[in-house]
Amino acid sequence: MSSGSKGMACVYRYGILVIFLSWGVLSYCSIVYYHGFFVSASLLVSSSEDDYFRCESVVRNWADASSERGIKEDELTLKDILFFLHVPRTGGRTYFHCFLRKIYTSAQECPRSYDKLRFDPSKPNCRLVVTHDDYSLMSKLPKDMTSVVTILRDPVDRVFSTYEFSVEVAARFLVHPNLTSVAQMSRRIRPKSRAVSTLDIWPWKYLVPWMRGDLFARRDARELGRLRKTEEFSSPYDMEDMVMPLHEFINDPIAHDIIHNGATFQVAGLTNNSYAVESHHVRSCVRKHPELGHFVLEVAKHRLDHMLYVGLTEEHRKSATMFAKLVGAQVLSQSEALNSTFKQETSNQTEPSSSFSDSEADGLNQIEGSTNNQSDSEVPSSTHVEPARENMTVGRLMEIYETCISSLRKTQASRRTLSLKRVAPANFSKKARLSVPATILQQIQYLNSLDVELYKHAQNIFIRQEKHIMQSAEIFIQPEDLQTADCGGSYGCPPWKSLLVIALLAIVVLIMLFLSTGRRTNKVKK
Repeated sequence: MSSGSKGMACVYRYGILVIFLSWGVLSYCSIVYYHGFFVSASLLVSSSEDDYFRCESVVRNWADASSERGIKEDELTLKDILFFLHVPRTGGRTYFHCFLRKIYTSAQECPRSYDKLRFDPSKPNCRLVVTHDDYSLMSKLPKDMTSVVTILRDPVDRVFSTYEFSVEVAARFLVHPNLTSVAQMSRRIRPKSRAVSTLDIWPWKYLVPWMRGDLFARRDARELGRLRKTEEFSSPYDMEDMVMPLHEFINDPIAHDIIHNGATFQVAGLTNNSYAVESHHVRSCVRKHPELGHFVLEVAKHRLDHMLYVGLTEEHRKSATMFAKLVGAQVLSQSEALNSTFKQETSNQTEPSSSFSDSEADGLNQIEGSTNNQSDSEVPSSTHVEPARENMTVGRLMEIYETCISSLRKTQASRRTLSLKRVAPANFSKKARLSVPATILQQIQYLNSLDVELYKHAQNIFIRQEKHIMQSAEIFIQPEDLQTADCGGSYGCPPWKSLLVIALLAIVVLIMLFLSTGRRTNKVKK
């Protein structure tokens, strides 16, 4: 073999060796990289599993500590303090103005009920707490002396109403040229007013500024021509050049944190406004691991079971009647025992208003010269005329309620129309809701799956309450009802008058039959 051939063979052998070694190194590196990736993935999976088990332990321990086993016999008996847990947008405002303020005096209202920072249950004769605070407020109240009532609403309707009210209140600020003007107005008014602003109240202290900022941003964008113009017949829930579309609203992190499953978290005492120290950790775990939500749901269900009264927004008339009989009658009964105290109170006794100041909320007083209207506030005012309770009955209370809500609804409708003019043509209504695509409605239901189940549970409780009232009617019918009720009233004759009429008719029929029989007998004899 020639030297050239030997050289080529050597190069070939070394080339093969280099290729082989290179392949080995690459294979080794690949294996190391592969195993490195595998180890990292394993660590991630392991870490995720550890986090789930940690969260499950946190949520389970909270649920065990929060559960109330069994139902006490006295839970349908009104205790010394009535805590109205007001779930936003369920109609609780009408109950406060048109029921509770007719049977409780201002001196009996716990001051600043809606203002968490100033809540003071230690006030003498404090017997009524009405607030958007969640169930954790019970930690500040004497539990054995407190009865809880609440109202729930169909979750889809509640989300719609929350969206609409957020836009309505935020739109009032559009009288200002910009957000700087809003801030300046607020700084001028706040030191002069003892009223509590909507922006101090959960959840509006989060939702209104968020929506307000969005409305101003869209107005600025319209002026610069950056948004497409809304078509004439567009759905008011999808007018992106005027207001935040509904589909954006429900998918925003703020909505996930506050609105979705809000009723369940409020009844469970786990809102982002909770007094419970562990609430943040429990909420965080349920957000990361939604399957743990069933623990929260069960606690909320048990708490509803232990309440004095659970109303349904959709069953408005039945709920109101039931509230009057189940709660109102007992309050009136307690009032009779404290009648001497009531006689000493004057009609002008008031507490500092717990309502937000309308002038602060929309700036209309300074800019448009409009007058305040406390009755339309989401948060009720504490200033009111004391009703005459000496002759108050359940029937009379219902008549007062019907008159009151009629007036309140007219005021609300008028103010709503005025506010929404600022974002026209976005005009919300039940009819307009029909324009929302089914996919969005389904998404709202999915995002509020816990609230959907809690609402079903509330419906079952509502049926049980109806049966209880029917079976125990004599407990709730007061003697005064029998003495003063009038058949010409809205609720018909009392039972004893109806029976008397039936008895008289029966006697007349018997007399007529007797006379008719006598005549026939005489004819036969003749």
